[in-house]
Amino acid sequence: MKVEQIYTGCLAQGAYMISCNGEVAIIDPLREVAPYIEKANAIDGTIKYIFETHFHADFVSGHLTLAEKTGAPIIYGPLANPSFDALIATDGQEFPLGDCTIKVLHTPGHTMESTTYLLQDASGSPHAIFSGDTLFLGDVGRPDLAQKAADMTQEDLAGMLYDSLRAKIMTLPDEVIVYPAHGAGSACGKNMSKDTVDTLGNQKRMNYALRADMSKAEFIAEVTDGLLPPPKYFPLNVKLNKEGYASIDTVVAQGTKALSPEEFEQLAEQHQAIVLDVRHQADFIEKHIPRSIFIGLNGSFAPWVGALIADISLPILLVVDPGKEEEAVTRLSRVGFDNTLGYLNGGVAAWEASGRATDDMRSVSAADLKTAMETGAKVYDVRKESEYETAHLPEVALTPLDFISDHYEAFPKDGDFYVHCAGGYRSVIAASILKRRGYHNVIDVAGGFAAIKKEGLEIVS
Repeated sequence: MKVEQIYTGCLAQGAYMISCNGEVAIIDPLREVAPYIEKANAIDGTIKYIFETHFHADFVSGHLTLAEKTGAPIIYGPLANPSFDALIATDGQEFPLGDCTIKVLHTPGHTMESTTYLLQDASGSPHAIFSGDTLFLGDVGRPDLAQKAADMTQEDLAGMLYDSLRAKIMTLPDEVIVYPAHGAGSACGKNMSKDTVDTLGNQKRMNYALRADMSKAEFIAEVTDGLLPPPKYFPLNVKLNKEGYASIDTVVAQGTKALSPEEFEQLAEQHQAIVLDVRHQADFIEKHIPRSIFIGLNGSFAPWVGALIADISLPILLVVDPGKEEEAVTRLSRVGFDNTLGYLNGGVAAWEASGRATDDMRSVSAADLKTAMETGAKVYDVRKESEYETAHLPEVALTPLDFISDHYEAFPKDGDFYVHCAGGYRSVIAASILKRRGYHNVIDVAGGFAAIKKEGLEIVS
């Protein structure tokens, strides 16, 4: 028996491959499924099952493509109602895998169909749980994302989650290993650990939501406290996971078309496409296509695209470093953005060589910001609220990148203003979005809050 966690940092997502005596189960696969098939083939294994813990909101699962390519059934827990053929398991149902067994534990609360899968060894002893978004390390799944009935509140779901945890999970032995669907950085929870594997016993000791003396009312209050609005692309991803989607092969073939500057410009105008620049922020600052948006591949690329572009149907044209075209298209598809029309062949250099105009972005050091603040410069912090509350510049407004569309009126139309984040990635995203909306007076602070602290500016803690 072997369990392999296949973790994707950009999405803070864990997929799993369980192998036992040549039979393989895959849990919560990503959109591109070739790696799972290759891993199974490498051990002469046969993919027997595809388990889904729930209808994911933050990424598009690869369950349909993997089932098509392998013939393995897609398995959901009770109450799931997908539009495609799937095996809807009953609570407690067991699936043999070699001489091991995978048992279905229906654990509603994050969503109604949420299910935890218990891996039992050859002797029938509990070995590990694959908890999806029911139980994270340090946290539990947020109860406000489910497609629920009009008479069901997030408090109702939180109450179900309390019961699920205590009846189905906390009764298991402390030595059981916990494999969650997400880690720190995911928007599916609030306080997730950076660790990706732990024992249930340790979680009982350190996870606030598993306190033995916690009442249901206390649990509901704590789990629902401080929930930020979910990213707008979440329900669109649920719809794709529930109803189906295009083949990843088709999406990649379309998105990796090399386009001349003329073709690129024509498609941009014809489709009102978003020009998405995914190079490093330093390259974007130096030179970029006017009105393009920067979201670099070197950061949490896909979640930021989902949060800021939101509408997964919008056509996208890419400006990307050579050799990174397929990676960019694939990572976009992970969050449901399947309408990439192609990329600019030769990049910004080809665009400029064709006689077309380019733009740049003003960016200053923390030392320059310090000088500007001495004369009353306006500064905006685009980090998350939790980062801001920990430490920030005095008299500086919080305008989180996640919700920048709610803050446009806060930025001045006249006179220069400065934006900063933690390290310089998010501030360039924010500045690019603001420039696209006509705020050409925006200035990025290179190095972000880390550079600001190092420069010795006054900090409110």
